[in-house]
Amino acid sequence: MITTEVTVDELAALMKKAAGITVDPQQLKRDAESPFDFFGLDSLGLLGIVGELENRYGLSLPPDSERCRSPREFLDLVNSTLKAGA
Repeated sequence: MITTEVTVDELAALMKKAAGITVDPQQLKRDAESPFDFFGLDSLGLLGIVGELENRYGLSLPPDSERCRSPREFLDLVNSTLKAGA
Protein backbone atom coordinates (compact mmCIF):
# COMPACT_ATOMS: atom_id res chain seq x y z
CA MET A 1 0.00 0.00 0.00
CA ILE A 2 1.24 3.44 -0.88
CA THR A 3 1.10 5.89 1.97
CA THR A 4 0.33 9.28 0.58
CA GLU A 5 0.92 12.24 2.78
CA VAL A 6 1.28 15.90 1.97
CA THR A 7 4.23 17.28 3.91
CA VAL A 8 4.89 20.80 5.13
CA ASP A 9 7.57 21.07 2.44
CA GLU A 10 5.04 20.16 -0.25
CA LEU A 11 2.56 22.67 1.14
CA ALA A 12 5.23 25.37 0.94
CA ALA A 13 5.89 24.41 -2.70
CA LEU A 14 2.15 24.47 -3.44
CA MET A 15 1.79 27.91 -1.85
CA LYS A 16 4.49 29.11 -4.25
CA LYS A 17 2.99 27.35 -7.29
CA ALA A 18 -0.71 28.00 -6.72
CA ALA A 19 -0.65 31.33 -4.91
CA GLY A 20 2.75 32.83 -5.74
CA ILE A 21 3.66 33.02 -2.06
CA THR A 22 7.17 32.08 -1.04
CA VAL A 23 7.31 30.58 2.43
CA ASP A 24 10.31 28.95 4.06
CA PRO A 25 9.24 25.37 4.87
CA GLN A 26 11.02 25.65 8.21
CA GLN A 27 8.95 28.71 9.11
CA LEU A 28 5.81 26.93 7.95
CA LYS A 29 6.71 23.99 10.20
CA ARG A 30 7.45 26.29 13.15
CA ASP A 31 4.30 28.37 12.71
CA ALA A 32 1.95 25.60 11.53
CA GLU A 33 -0.69 26.71 14.05
CA SER A 34 -0.66 30.28 12.74
CA PRO A 35 -3.49 31.40 10.47
CA PHE A 36 -2.82 31.26 6.73
CA ASP A 37 -3.06 35.05 6.44
CA PHE A 38 0.02 35.21 8.70
CA PHE A 39 1.86 33.82 5.64
CA GLY A 40 -0.02 36.09 3.22
CA LEU A 41 -2.25 33.32 1.87
CA ASP A 42 -5.90 34.23 1.31
CA SER A 43 -8.88 31.95 0.70
CA LEU A 44 -8.44 32.21 -3.06
CA GLY A 45 -4.84 31.03 -2.76
CA LEU A 46 -5.96 28.16 -0.57
CA LEU A 47 -8.59 27.25 -3.14
CA GLY A 48 -5.80 27.07 -5.73
CA ILE A 49 -3.84 24.71 -3.48
CA VAL A 50 -6.93 22.53 -2.98
CA GLY A 51 -7.32 22.35 -6.78
CA GLU A 52 -3.67 21.38 -7.25
CA LEU A 53 -3.97 18.60 -4.68
CA GLU A 54 -7.23 17.31 -6.16
CA ASN A 55 -5.62 17.14 -9.60
CA ARG A 56 -2.48 15.50 -8.26
CA TYR A 57 -4.23 12.79 -6.29
CA GLY A 58 -7.34 12.43 -8.43
CA LEU A 59 -9.79 12.79 -5.57
CA SER A 60 -12.01 15.47 -4.15
CA LEU A 61 -11.12 17.14 -0.90
CA PRO A 62 -13.92 17.96 1.55
CA PRO A 63 -15.71 21.24 0.73
CA ASP A 64 -14.57 22.69 4.05
CA SER A 65 -10.87 22.23 3.20
CA GLU A 66 -10.60 25.76 1.84
CA ARG A 67 -11.99 27.05 5.12
CA CYS A 68 -9.11 25.64 7.14
CA ARG A 69 -7.51 28.35 9.22
CA SER A 70 -3.96 27.09 9.59
CA PRO A 71 -1.41 24.92 7.76
CA ARG A 72 -1.67 22.30 10.54
CA GLU A 73 -5.48 22.10 10.27
CA PHE A 74 -5.28 21.96 6.47
CA LEU A 75 -2.62 19.23 6.37
CA ASP A 76 -4.49 17.13 8.95
CA LEU A 77 -7.67 17.34 6.87
CA VAL A 78 -5.95 16.69 3.54
CA ASN A 79 -3.90 13.78 4.86
CA SER A 80 -6.84 12.09 6.59
CA THR A 81 -8.81 12.45 3.31
CA LEU A 82 -5.94 10.93 1.32
CA LYS A 83 -5.62 8.05 3.76
CA ALA A 84 -9.36 7.37 3.55
CA GLY A 85 -9.31 7.53 -0.25
CA ALA A 86 -6.16 5.45 -0.72
